[in-house]
Amino acid sequence: MYVETSSRRTFAGAIDWPGWCRSGRDEALALEALAAYTDRYRAVAAEAHIRFPAAAGRALEVVERQQGSATTDFGAPGAVLERDHAPVDAREVDRLAALLSASWRILDRVVAGAPPELRKGPRGGGRDRDKIVDHLLDAEAAYARKLGVRLNAPAADDTDAVAAHRAALLGSLATADPGASRSKGRWPVRYAARRMTWHVLDHAWEIEDRSP
Repeated sequence: MYVETSSRRTFAGAIDWPGWCRSGRDEALALEALAAYTDRYRAVAAEAHIRFPAAAGRALEVVERQQGSATTDFGAPGAVLERDHAPVDAREVDRLAALLSASWRILDRVVAGAPPELRKGPRGGGRDRDKIVDHLLDAEAAYARKLGVRLNAPAADDTDAVAAHRAALLGSLATADPGASRSKGRWPVRYAARRMTWHVLDHAWEIEDRSP
């Protein structure tokens, strides 16, 4: 596991399992939240047809700690790890892409089964279903630029355009240069996969939890 900590929030995430990442007020609470989501993430690995360790979540070892940033404070895991700059072979890129693709399929099923209007938060906040989907597509278009690709966010109801948008993102993972981020401000492939998969699953689980 890795941990990134800012003044307001701490994220704990699995380095090799993109999307298995939760936050808390401190490291202990973040790791507790991560462990609590083990079975939820196990379903993602199953969707991707990737074996998930049976003992996952029982003993979490932190092997890297990073100082968080304004992104962390805002509510997203923003730390690029030292390990993220290591070379990534084609087999590992395929594995990361399979987990991202699985997260999209899970999101699509959750969205299809959710009502347009979701339960509000304790202070009456929170986007409704369609606004969340639009937000995800907009964010992914921005993420693509961090991988050297320019995409326009498709309309959520244009299934062909959404499929093409996702295919382009997967293609950008396959062609990403692990070392480019140091000199060009781009994301290395491991971080890009973690960030994108986390974002999709975070909102898929939010829709599930806020559906009546």
